[in-house]
Amino acid sequence: MSDAPHISVLRDEVVTALAPAPGETHVDGTYGAGGYTDAILALGAKVIAFDRDPDAVAAAKQRDGLTLIADRYSTMDQAGQVDGVTLDLGVSSMQIDQAERGFSFQADGPLDMTMERTRPNAADFLNTASEGEIADTIYALGDEPKSRRIAHGIVDARPLSTTGELARIVRKAVGYKPHDKKDPSTRTFQAIRMYVNRELGELEDGLAAAERILKPGGRLAVVTFHSLEDRMVKAFLRRRSGSEPAGSRHAPMVAQGPLPTFDMVAKPVKPTEAEIARNPRARSATLRSARRTNNPAWTNGERSMA
Repeated sequence: MSDAPHISVLRDEVVTALAPAPGETHVDGTYGAGGYTDAILALGAKVIAFDRDPDAVAAAKQRDGLTLIADRYSTMDQAGQVDGVTLDLGVSSMQIDQAERGFSFQADGPLDMTMERTRPNAADFLNTASEGEIADTIYALGDEPKSRRIAHGIVDARPLSTTGELARIVRKAVGYKPHDKKDPSTRTFQAIRMYVNRELGELEDGLAAAERILKPGGRLAVVTFHSLEDRMVKAFLRRRSGSEPAGSRHAPMVAQGPLPTFDMVAKPVKPTEAEIARNPRARSATLRSARRTNNPAWTNGERSMA
């Protein structure tokens, strides 16, 4: 693992939202370097932590009260009923800072980007997908307005094998100049990483799993770094708390849906300027949290209609 520390964003605010207590059990669905887990353990609760990254699991320190599972957080049902669930989405500092993982355009490395070091990886996708599929992915997950130009450059240059090759293609397609404030590769790398790791699907499945395993009164805390992720969490908590806007009074009456599974949905929390100064990667973070009700989790059919 990289020597660069991974600083858990909004750690104090997450702990406040979770309110761990002695005798409780919490799930840390994105263990990483264990920052949230350490804070929860320090307050006397037990932690069942998940991480799909084999490097993070291998580097983890064994501690009393910690059970670490090498798996995706969407499989947290295996933890049983718990008092709290926390998720810190996106990519960790350790993953970004290791060139051999292929997450960053700042150092040349293999075009991997998979959190589990499995196949298919980023190179497999970029070397086999159609130009249209690549463009749609970069546009939808990276909000990149020049996605079609970038996709054409990728297909024209295939096969690709390194992050440096991809970054050069993106910069040429976008018209990047060295003095530009932000490297345009950021959006494309983000989109491809999210695609190959199925990050939005994992979030959808993980939120539903958290709903199933949280005890009545259990707390959910999710830290996002991407607008698509934040909108998903916001929409999930709005639906599950019965807070969606009511229909028009002129519209026909419809049958009442399932009962709310979350209440006390807190206002979103952003990092302070002081935290951003200490950790610039916190800049885009948003924390959303809520408390589980006594009502049963929604079924698959109810989720699909929501």
